Amino acid sequence: MMETLEGGELCFPQLLNTSCRKPKHPRFKAMLLYILLSSVSLLTVVLNLLVIISISHFRQLHTPTNLLLLSLAVSDFLVGLLLMPVEILLMESCWFLGDLICAIFYYASFIIISASVGNMVLISVDRYVAICDPLRYPTKITQRRIKICVCLCWVCSVFYGSLIQKDLLKQPGRYNSCAGECVVVISYIAGAVDLVMNFIVPITVIIVLYVRVFVVAVSQARAMRSHIVAVTLQRSVTVTAEKSEMKAARILGIVIAVFLMCFCPYYYPSLAGQDTSSSASYSAFVIWLLYCNSCLNPVIYAFFYPWFRNTVKLIVTLQILQPDSCEAKIL
Repeated sequence: MMETLEGGELCFPQLLNTSCRKPKHPRFKAMLLYILLSSVSLLTVVLNLLVIISISHFRQLHTPTNLLLLSLAVSDFLVGLLLMPVEILLMESCWFLGDLICAIFYYASFIIISASVGNMVLISVDRYVAICDPLRYPTKITQRRIKICVCLCWVCSVFYGSLIQKDLLKQPGRYNSCAGECVVVISYIAGAVDLVMNFIVPITVIIVLYVRVFVVAVSQARAMRSHIVAVTLQRSVTVTAEKSEMKAARILGIVIAVFLMCFCPYYYPSLAGQDTSSSASYSAFVIWLLYCNSCLNPVIYAFFYPWFRNTVKLIVTLQILQPDSCEAKIL
């Protein structure tokens, strides 16, 4: 996100007529910005890595729902490891990595963000079946089917990203106004397609499913309160399982709400009928708001999931290095 500015040093002094100029920012302000954004990037990497290690290492966590959370954590981890650091470079300095790397970066960003959206949809479907059709959940949602769905999600994201970014991939640097710039412009048509396929359709599906989940949850709670029966062990176990499912649905509902809050500003230009440019003045804020969703997801897990807090203690204290630690009781 470079802009040609009056004054300042040239990015490429040997290219007097075509080089961008280095932007001038107050040193103290730039330092604070670097520290803040770098901290967000590091926090995103660490928290999502903890989720990945937790679900991958402990066998008790190898459930269909957690496999979806693992896929989501992988996409969020890549946001913190790859997208955030490069975005920091784009904000404050010249781009020296060439047009091809610039195109690959934006292509990768579309893949990763699209995969995150796909994972959110899969999670909402999983919770819908678990709450609304619990008796057939074990037969409908199996680990094999979840693995296939996750693979399809990532493959479709790769294909989708190549369609949206095909012009940039064919001619890297086509949108740059000067040497040392890394810019992508998504046309109104491509932006409209992305808005529908990567936002409106998935979010509509997610909201409809969660509304249905909460309606069923409320009706079940009312039925349980009105139905007076003798308290038995069987009922106690059933109620405990249902409370667990309700809590999981509420937690994932919060994740979706945060997701909407972070993604809506990014798609505002498409909703307003404008071209989306990575060099626009609002771009840095909305992109970082979009990326912050990847940092907030594991924070929500840390606050609401007891298994995550338990596994973090074992990881931080290096107890996972002990023999048979993968068999530890987490739940």
